[in-house]
Amino acid sequence: MRKTARWRRLDVFRALAGNRALRRVVAGYALFTLTEYSVWIAMLVYAYSRGGAAIAGVVALAQLVPAALLAPVFAALADRRSPVVLLAGGYLVQAAAMGATAVAVTAGVPLAAYAAAVVASTAVTATRPAQSTLIPSLAVTLDQLTAANVVVSWVEAAGIAAAGSLTGVLIGFGGVAGVFAVCAALGIIAVILVFRLRVSALAAPQEDASPVTAGPGASIRLAARQPRMRLMLALLTAEAAVVGALDLLFVILAVTVLGRPQAWAGYLNSAYGIGAILAATVSVLLVGRRLGAPIVSSALLLSGALATLAAGLGLAGTVALLTVAGAARALLDVASRSLLQRSVPARSLGQVFGLLEGLTMAGLALGAVLVPVLVHFGGSRLALLGVAAVLPLAAAAGGGRALFSLDAHTPVPVVEIALLRSIPLFAELPAPAIEGLAAALTPAEVPAGAVLIRQGEQGDAYYAIAAGQFDVVQDGRFLRRCGRGEGVGEIALLRAVPRTATVIAHTSATVYKLGREPFLTAVLGHAATQRQAEGIAAARLAADAARGNDSPAAGVVDPG
Repeated sequence: MRKTARWRRLDVFRALAGNRALRRVVAGYALFTLTEYSVWIAMLVYAYSRGGAAIAGVVALAQLVPAALLAPVFAALADRRSPVVLLAGGYLVQAAAMGATAVAVTAGVPLAAYAAAVVASTAVTATRPAQSTLIPSLAVTLDQLTAANVVVSWVEAAGIAAAGSLTGVLIGFGGVAGVFAVCAALGIIAVILVFRLRVSALAAPQEDASPVTAGPGASIRLAARQPRMRLMLALLTAEAAVVGALDLLFVILAVTVLGRPQAWAGYLNSAYGIGAILAATVSVLLVGRRLGAPIVSSALLLSGALATLAAGLGLAGTVALLTVAGAARALLDVASRSLLQRSVPARSLGQVFGLLEGLTMAGLALGAVLVPVLVHFGGSRLALLGVAAVLPLAAAAGGGRALFSLDAHTPVPVVEIALLRSIPLFAELPAPAIEGLAAALTPAEVPAGAVLIRQGEQGDAYYAIAAGQFDVVQDGRFLRRCGRGEGVGEIALLRAVPRTATVIAHTSATVYKLGREPFLTAVLGHAATQRQAEGIAAARLAADAARGNDSPAAGVVDPG
């Protein structure tokens, strides 16, 4: 059984590596992570050199507060427009703002540099909500969705580890302005990687009329009604508070607890980052598993490691515990975000992750403020114990009993919903109807050369193509080739006629089968979708009758 599970995970990651669109998204995110942390460090260095710790703290808050407030508003666009628009637009604004910061620093205009940095940090909040909506739209299966999140966690861990070194080298050669200039160029590359992706919005067109400003309120009300979602948001916000506190705790541990030079704060940070990278190997095991136990275990491990640091275990013990803390934090993050994607209604995915992004920014700010307060009242030991208590307190506030049933419910078929929404036939369906259809889909693997539909047979199902390519052949004549985001089999169902063409797998492929009854109920029960289906069927039959060449044709493919 273990061997079977291991090979299944390997197959999922192989399929993920073959998903070109997801590769582009992950590559863009790698550049984003590198630039996000590099410019954050560079701006704090610049602000500190201009006015000391006080100015650096003010600039940090100035970057976090607008981002926390505007993240839910921006993210509402991820549900109602293609998430590619928000992702590419966010990357573009970040690149422009980083370029403006480089110019302002070079010109010696600090206020302009700070203002541009605030714009860049605010635009950062568009990235993760858009990506959290985009990845389910590009994944083929739920396991591939989890695998993509695991890979993203690897990329982020490596980006955090590399950002410090990159920033140091760039400051050494070109000053702070050089960091922002190089990061602006990397941001442009990220835009180029993602802007040509074609992904439909997860909300139906008729839902687009909702005002963007309704996004935050809707996501808050949704979270308030669902204890499991409320708990996950509480845990992830608390995790952000811990991360925000750790930047200062590294300094306290190095100088006050261990009696080492300030440079050791960087080394302790590296130990924490190494833990996150090591966790990447373990996070592979999350694919195909329930996520409740990993979330609870990693939260307890993170809090336990931080609390144990208060005992003062010396240099080796501190390094070891920070490595454990980094690994636990990384596992908590990827498991919680993956489960949140499985739990949120697809039409609200961007809104909820936008709310999470805002809460994350607020958590980072809270953690940065919490440590000095705790140090003032009780020294470094109280600071460590207080930060260690953040996650348990958040779990209790979010409804602690729900920890034991985090993934007890059936997951939202977000991957299937995104696939159906990308097919023109279903584009007009309202959210409840398309979610019902998604729940009725059955995945199937089709080897290359296998016949999916045979001409002349009776039609009993519709097939949505999730991956791979199929050849459509009629009376031995090649008509066209179709792939992801297209469907086959509706003509026989709509017209009650035998299959009008044969569909053969050109490559190994993944399809989702939808039975005759749920297909006809959904299509015939919605006037706009029925008109769309009849128009597609009529156009397809006319095109097939007139087609006399062997060249593949683009567009909707729907042989009966």
